[in-house]
Amino acid sequence: MDKFDRIYQLHNILDGRRVPVPVEELAQQLGCSVSNVYRLVKTLRDHLGAPVEFDRELKGYRYVRMPEGRQYQLPGLWFSGTELQSLVVLQKLLSSLGPGLLESHLAPLTKRIDELIQHKRLRLGEVASRIRFLTLAARPLGPCFHVVASATLQRHKLHLRYHARSRDELSERTVSPQRLAHYRDNWYLDAWDELRNALRSFSIDRIRAATELEEPAHEVPASVLDEHFASSYGIFSGKANKIAVLRFSPERARWIADERWHPDQSGQFLTDGRYELRFPYRDSRELVMDILRHGADVEVLAPDTLRADVKRALEAALARYLT
Repeated sequence: MDKFDRIYQLHNILDGRRVPVPVEELAQQLGCSVSNVYRLVKTLRDHLGAPVEFDRELKGYRYVRMPEGRQYQLPGLWFSGTELQSLVVLQKLLSSLGPGLLESHLAPLTKRIDELIQHKRLRLGEVASRIRFLTLAARPLGPCFHVVASATLQRHKLHLRYHARSRDELSERTVSPQRLAHYRDNWYLDAWDELRNALRSFSIDRIRAATELEEPAHEVPASVLDEHFASSYGIFSGKANKIAVLRFSPERARWIADERWHPDQSGQFLTDGRYELRFPYRDSRELVMDILRHGADVEVLAPDTLRADVKRALEAALARYLT
């Protein structure tokens, strides 16, 4: 730990205590000698303007109460070495959410982080090669992400020109944005659609044009949004009205038991090592695709309609290899 890390840690210790902290306790927490504690306090008080005082009776240091209940803050941008490492990882994660999404906004912070890394001589320059964020079938953000995000956060309506993949149709509509959703490496807009007079999800990369309107967005209660978008399975919305029951082989069970397929799922190991998973859903399209990726290691027990959907998909796939 270098001098600046110890000053930062000393500030956090004193900031969190209302009674004087004995010098010996500070030395122990900082991992340094008592004489070093005195030098750190001097730097904190004389060079950084911290309101530090020494209590002779308790032989310890504390922060003096500032006027109007204000708290002392270290000047500038301060991070410990561990916090910088976490921040660099977070920065890498943010950049993986979509090329060009936050680069311009994070540029000043990135520059300051780089300066701190060089000052602390931390070996974080290899972060790009030491951390991998794997994406699967991620689509480009499209040209309208920033407009959609602005309207969502500013609570304004949006006028959209939208191309639906399912019907291969282009339509224009006015919506009240409710939430942005990042799901399976892609971005979606949950909104109240005036054309359909209902809640809908829009793939942001399929929005061909977006205009933020001055008109306030129609507000939908959070409980209604959760019931509509979160109760079903995957990206397909609507209140769940069926319960899927899947049974996995003992080999696959060791993975499935630790996975979260749905917020309201329940599961149990069977006596033979297999794993039975239950969760609500409404639309089977995405669920069928997820079931198929487990091949022979999963069986659909219920409902019969889901079992039939999976069976048809398997038969159609097999027919392609038999012709």
